[in-house]
Amino acid sequence: MRRKQQQQLLYEYFSEWIDLYKRDAVRDVTLNKYKVSLKWVRRIAPTLYLKDLSKRTYQEIINEYAITHEHQTTLDFHHQIKGAILDAVDEGLIPTNPTRNAVVKGKVPRNKKPKFLNEAELKKLIHQLDLGNEINWDWFLLLIIKTGLRFSEALAVTPDDFDFKDQMLRINKTWDYKSLHGGFQKTKNESSIRSIRIDWRLAMQFSQLITVIPKDQPIFISDKRVFNSTVNQHLRMLCKKADIPIITIHGLRHTHASLLLFGNVSIATVAQRLGHSSITTTQETYIHIIRELEAKDGERIMDEMAKLV
Repeated sequence: MRRKQQQQLLYEYFSEWIDLYKRDAVRDVTLNKYKVSLKWVRRIAPTLYLKDLSKRTYQEIINEYAITHEHQTTLDFHHQIKGAILDAVDEGLIPTNPTRNAVVKGKVPRNKKPKFLNEAELKKLIHQLDLGNEINWDWFLLLIIKTGLRFSEALAVTPDDFDFKDQMLRINKTWDYKSLHGGFQKTKNESSIRSIRIDWRLAMQFSQLITVIPKDQPIFISDKRVFNSTVNQHLRMLCKKADIPIITIHGLRHTHASLLLFGNVSIATVAQRLGHSSITTTQETYIHIIRELEAKDGERIMDEMAKLV
């Protein structure tokens, strides 16, 4: 069996690895991302045998992919292939880890919309929300603003998920808004199953809003299909009215995380609250904020040391 594996092409091993470790273990949308990466490995290195994979050949694969993809996309590609290769090393199919210290490049990114709002801008947005006595998309936006939930997680929230006594919100499922009929599905990963503390005001507001909604039914889902683009368009309109940068629903999640980091909440706590699989994901996503905070910490350190005279 091992001899057969050593004679495998890299993309063949990666394909088998996806079937063995990822199929039925991750959501369909994540599995499809692995399949796309598989197509690229086969396109870039169609004749490369697993046993011939070296640090140099691996870097060449990453460099080739980076020519047509931005840095973050290339980083995701690297992480997916790296997972399979590390298992090949553990199996003894490759003597050393060829992905160690790989340099991840990427084409120059396009001008992108702002990823998050600052506190003053966020307050202007909240001021535009129509927070009446019935559930609407503005309440949906406020929930994401105050919890940092993913779009699909927020759609799946039911009255049963709230613990108003302890001011907690349980996240243990998502809503399959991409399919025609919708329905509950698994969270992005096991780390996404979590309980989030909510402030007393939000708890009080939602305790009154959801009294007539069946306990096991999603709060924001009606008979009509929900589209991410529709809610983003609504948010766009609110941003224009508030005269602030236009961001997306996912940008509200980034806004939540950035405010916590600037508020000196630990990176570990932010990672847990967002449902990230590791602190590394949080660090890579918010590296610009972390560097800014490190610079401020450096100034504080110098101030404290200067006092020791």
